This record gives sequence, structure tokens and C-alpha cells, in this order.
Amino acid sequence: MEETIGVAEAAQIPQQRGEQLLDHAVRYAEERHWDVFPGTWLEASEGREFCSCGDTDCPAPGAHATGPEWATQATGSAAAARRMWGKHPKASILLPTGRTFDVLDLPESAGFLALARLERMDLPLGPVSCTPDRRMLFFVLPGAAVKVPELIRTLGWAPSSIDLVARGDGHYIAAPPTRVGGRGAVQWARRPTPANRWLPEAAELLSPLAYACGRDAAAARTRRG
Repeated sequence: MEETIGVAEAAQIPQQRGEQLLDHAVRYAEERHWDVFPGTWLEASEGREFCSCGDTDCPAPGAHATGPEWATQATGSAAAARRMWGKHPKASILLPTGRTFDVLDLPESAGFLALARLERMDLPLGPVSCTPDRRMLFFVLPGAAVKVPELIRTLGWAPSSIDLVARGDGHYIAAPPTRVGGRGAVQWARRPTPANRWLPEAAELLSPLAYACGRDAAAARTRRG
């Protein structure tokens, strides 16, 4: 069983350095054959950090695409990744979904509960990342975004009643160790390894994930009530 991080450990995020970003971007392209593209980055000014896009109210500072043409910039070439991050060494690492993988996006609280259950059940798992806004992303085979709403209904849930969405074609995610403003960095809960190179189908994971999200939603309603 692959070791996973705990909630306490997830909060301990190392400082991001420019040279690390290039190394990670190249590794994603070279070892995982994932398409990568550089996004915005953080600029320091007057003791604060701002997004390179110039928007002082940027919702994802230092961790979003630089323009609408991002899909054409994405490359699976390690050499191209070296060139791109060579020009912008502080640029965030962004991965388009819907190509070599989709992601199942859910709250971190539900994600850790589901992850523990999935490991006890010895179900196949791909990489899993955690974001600073307390989301957990499970990597699955592409095509999940189209299937997941109906799969959720089959399990007896209304898709709108639980906080679980699939991100596929037309979307992208920030990859570790990209830092999102002062909130912290994206990091791996389960790192990409040779053992999880082959991704699972969304349907293989959905029941434990939906159950955990349902419990999370019920607990939130109880707290509000």
C-alpha cells in the first residue's frame, strides 16, 4: 500500500523555488507523459506577493493560465517544457484535464475519509493531490467528466446534493509544487509512482467518494441547523 500524507502533514508546505518548478514540469512530461504548460507566477512588491496577471483581487494568484490560448501551449515534450520554464522559471505548473487524465474534485475532508476507505478496500488508485483551498483531486482515466453525473444518480444521489465534480476537457489544474498566493502550495497526497501509472476508471472509485461527500454534506447541514 502506498503511503499517504495525513491532514496535519498536508499543512506543512515547503517554500517553492524557481528551479524546482522546471524540474517538476520536466518530470511530469518525461516520466508521466502528461501535457504541461506554464501559468502565472507570484511577484513580490512592498512586502506582499501579487499575481503576475496584475489583478490585485485575483482569485488564484500565481496559479492560473496567462490567456485563453492555454490549450494550444500545453506540451508533452520535456524539451519544450525546459524551454518554457527556462523563460519563466517562476511560472506555475498547470496540467490540462481531459487528455491523459480527468480528475474527481471533492472537499479535502471527504477526500481523506474516502482515501482511507479506498486503501482498506485495496481498490486501484492513481495520484491524488491536495490544493490550498482544501480540495482533493483524484486522477482517473479521461472521459470521467461525461459519465460522472449519471453514475452519481445511479448510486442514488442527486449530483447537485453532493460536492463532487469531474473535470475533463476544457479544464486544467495546478500541479505540485505550485503555490497559490499566500494560501500555500498544491501537494501530493499520493505521489505519482510507477505503481500508479495506470489510472482507474472513475466508476471504480465513485461509490466511496460519493458516500464520503454525502456524509460531509450531512455534517455541514447539522452544523448549520
